[in-house]
Amino acid sequence: MRNRNTNTILRGVSILFLIGAFVLTITSLISYSRQRTGYPEGMTIAGIPVGGLSPAEASQRLLQVYNSPIEVHYNNAVFNIDPGTVGFTIDVETMLAAADLTRTGGSFWGGFWDYLWSRPPAESQIPLSANISEDRLREYLQNEIASRYDLPPTPAQPVPGSASFLPGAPGQTLDLDRAVLIVNNALRSPSDRSVAFSAITTTSARPTPDNLEILLKQIISTSDFDGMIGFYMMDLQTGQEIHFVMNNKQEINPEPDVAFTASSTIKLPILTSFMINRGTTLDAETTEVISRVFRISDNSATDLIIERIDSNNGPIIVTRDMEAIGLQSTYISGMFFLGAPNLIPGRITPGNSRADVYTDPDPYSQTTASEMGILMADIYQCEQTGGGALAAAFPGRVTPETCRTIIDFLALDKFGALIQGGVPDGTLVPHKHGFVLSRDGVMHDISDVGIVYSPGGNYVLSIYTYHPVQNIWDITNPLVVKLTQATYNFFNITSQ
Repeated sequence: MRNRNTNTILRGVSILFLIGAFVLTITSLISYSRQRTGYPEGMTIAGIPVGGLSPAEASQRLLQVYNSPIEVHYNNAVFNIDPGTVGFTIDVETMLAAADLTRTGGSFWGGFWDYLWSRPPAESQIPLSANISEDRLREYLQNEIASRYDLPPTPAQPVPGSASFLPGAPGQTLDLDRAVLIVNNALRSPSDRSVAFSAITTTSARPTPDNLEILLKQIISTSDFDGMIGFYMMDLQTGQEIHFVMNNKQEINPEPDVAFTASSTIKLPILTSFMINRGTTLDAETTEVISRVFRISDNSATDLIIERIDSNNGPIIVTRDMEAIGLQSTYISGMFFLGAPNLIPGRITPGNSRADVYTDPDPYSQTTASEMGILMADIYQCEQTGGGALAAAFPGRVTPETCRTIIDFLALDKFGALIQGGVPDGTLVPHKHGFVLSRDGVMHDISDVGIVYSPGGNYVLSIYTYHPVQNIWDITNPLVVKLTQATYNFFNITSQ
């Protein structure tokens, strides 16, 4: 009887345990099944933890993070970039599909067994799937960021009343390529969504030719010179020109350019014509004669050169050669010796036929500031590249060697004043200056034309002055020097 009771009790306890185990198993299975409808602990999608979340909740969290703006710092400004504005979108469906595959891809009962034993599921990471329009991003950064927040360089500015320029300040330009990369990375990060743009430092700009022209005219207006001045400058790197004429401090129309007495500057066209017609193979005697023309501005030596061009018509040939390269107001009609016949009497040119201005130009030799400057620029271009009007007008007769020889002879003029007086010592300035006493015994014309070779760029200067009463050296020379200094400083801001 006792054994029977004991067996009954044991059987009842066993049944209770079985029922409990069954209930516990069913309960755990239900709990596991519910858990399996969400994402497992340790799963991340695009770097965002989604463990325990349903697909809808995970989708909402992904959009909340990746649609939030990124914070950008640039040039002391802080602003936000909305992902949609730059064409950034995330592919939620693709990422959730990959997450679902990971969630449901394993064995149900194997997962349940791990659940029963409280074994955490293996961590799984679903990578970000996103698209961005780099062209749209680049356009946005250029138009909305760079255009607003870049700091442009400040150009150098002329100092009124002086020949100097105030140096400009460098600027900052958005490093666009790096900015595109930085924004792209930030948009793809769930946490590092604050970035700083880097800038490229841009050098300060040289003042514009307009700035230089204003300064040059101010220098003339504030000087004691009250005659006529023709100014011409060409930047030999760019071909940009400055050309103006002022009479008694008032600007006048420079076209057609005003004719001036050429005086000794006409020796440049004479040498050019000699080289065109006689070539660069020079004997020792000819070399010495030409050297005297430029070293000491010897007029008798110049006549010898003209005679060697042609003993009868040398001046006419020089004039025709200048016409061939388009110089209509530059001519010489006779030799330098007193009493030389005028072979082209009464020559009319665009420069000397103006009715509004008069410089009493020498009937034997005339030119304009622009034409003599253009001739000098042509010689430079020919020497550098073999091109230019000279080489085109006289193919095979004018070569870089021809023009190099001309420049070498011009470099013998060591006058030291006018243009040469306005540049630092040691600056190479092949040039020809000119001034002459007129029939009334006073000087009315002072001129100089040359190439200035400077560290900041090479350029041509051609300056002609005339005064109807007297061109006073102590007024005009300092003016030409100051104009030259201003031009030199324009090309060499850092060394002024």
